[in-house]
Amino acid sequence: MSMFCYQCQEAAGGKGCTIKGVCGKTADIAKTQDLLIYITKGITIYNIKARELGIANKEADKFIVESLFATITNANFDNENLTERVKNGLQLRREIKEELVKAGAKIESTENTNWVSKLLKFAGIQGKEEEKLHDAAVWMADNADGFKKKAETVGILATENEDVRSLRELLTYGLKGMAAYLHHANNLGYDEEAIHAFMQKALASTLNDSLSGDDLTALVLECGKYGVDVMALLDKANTSTYGNPEITKVNIGVKNNPGILISGHDLKDLEELLKQTEGTGVDIYTHSEMLPAHYYPAFKTYKHFVGNYGNAWWKQDKEFESFNGPILMTTNCIVPPKSSYKDRLYTTGATGFQGVKHIEQGKDGKKDFSQIIEQAKQCKSPVEIENGEIVGGFAHNQVLALADKVVEAVKSGAIKRFFVMAGCDGRMKSRNYYTDFAKALPKDAVILTAGCAKYKYNKLELGDIGGIPRVLDAGQCNDSYSLAVIALKLKEVFGLEDINELPISYNIAWYEQKAVIVLLALLHLGVKNIHLGPTLPAFLSPNVVNVLVENFGIGGITNVEDDIKMFMGE
Repeated sequence: MSMFCYQCQEAAGGKGCTIKGVCGKTADIAKTQDLLIYITKGITIYNIKARELGIANKEADKFIVESLFATITNANFDNENLTERVKNGLQLRREIKEELVKAGAKIESTENTNWVSKLLKFAGIQGKEEEKLHDAAVWMADNADGFKKKAETVGILATENEDVRSLRELLTYGLKGMAAYLHHANNLGYDEEAIHAFMQKALASTLNDSLSGDDLTALVLECGKYGVDVMALLDKANTSTYGNPEITKVNIGVKNNPGILISGHDLKDLEELLKQTEGTGVDIYTHSEMLPAHYYPAFKTYKHFVGNYGNAWWKQDKEFESFNGPILMTTNCIVPPKSSYKDRLYTTGATGFQGVKHIEQGKDGKKDFSQIIEQAKQCKSPVEIENGEIVGGFAHNQVLALADKVVEAVKSGAIKRFFVMAGCDGRMKSRNYYTDFAKALPKDAVILTAGCAKYKYNKLELGDIGGIPRVLDAGQCNDSYSLAVIALKLKEVFGLEDINELPISYNIAWYEQKAVIVLLALLHLGVKNIHLGPTLPAFLSPNVVNVLVENFGIGGITNVEDDIKMFMGE
């Protein structure tokens, strides 16, 4: 096979992509991503030891987060960029190793010579001791042929035992999701040392052949704990910087000015773009997962922040054409662009695509979007593809402000059940299940959503219950944290011992690795009987699936009618 990847829901045949990724990545890109993750794991070996000595390398922390993020599905299709990241990783690994040696040399004057000896051996500078380190910590090459040859040997299938492979990949994909959220928090100046420490411990553990299935399972569940922590950190970063989301009507039509469309998830990029376009005559529109930016008070002060254009990420090949202006991709969810708009597409951060202009961060920590703005001024205004408004902004602070009203509706029987339908949207026709499911729900049911899965039903006329909309959109995929906070608050209000006693069902659509960390976070919080669709992950071996079913009640979906009966206990 030319490659092997099964990290997303669209894995070919429900098993894995072996010739070219359904996402569009080539075999060369897939292999370079495998090599980048391998080198990143090697860096963790050194940085874990450096952290123990109080000399953890912050550049390493950043590199590890960005490498994990760059290999998320639909994030980076630029093989040159990925190869450069591999080169930078090898250089960084060397630098950390040298720091360890220096630390050992400093301590050599103390009486703790045995400890120093161990340190020097760990750093690989005493004869053949380096051979005892994992290959990921010592392998070197300095040319494309060397990289290509190594990449052939370090992919997913290098782990032969199916169950060990499944658990290692489940853990790695959870870490990729964590990295995405930590990246956004870091961009706003928020960080947490414990999250970096866990991520690096967990990554290094995927190289340890002595760990049992139980050991790896424990790490996967621990990953869920840190998943909650990282989403809480990002929630704090977003709300402290831009205010708490509030109920908002978002325009989905267009105006006559030229515009820039911003997609992805990064609010800091949006803030900088809004500041730089103020007074230029260029309007700013959100796309897909950037829709929830409209819910934050800080962004409402910008008069040229006019609305949301289009739908979920997978429709961009058509919607980017009709938008007419430049498009800025701030994170993953890139579809290989058509030639009709490729010259209007820009990437930034961990994202990339061969032949597409990339906006780097300056030494001052800011990004210069002037090139995009100047191009926008020369473009026609967007073609209107729909009009009207959609309502969102039901993050935890806003819903808790309505808690009395919600509780009363539950107590009176006006609301019989909540359905958490968070997660991702995607191209497969089977995902129309979620539109049909939303339409078929009893009128006394309320949908709690976050992520781009909402585009399957957020424009339906589903009405309200006593003024409470039947679709409550908490925001982006990371805002699934809000849904957990709401559930925990309701548990407290109703005086329940177990979160699973609440009238809440979980019917979650997944696509990529951020959905994986959301799932692990929910498991950590004790949520059971979560149903995933449209298919269960290909990276879960039959034995791992059995563990999840037996311990957490994880299930799939069947058809709308039978699933609603099952959820409603009929």
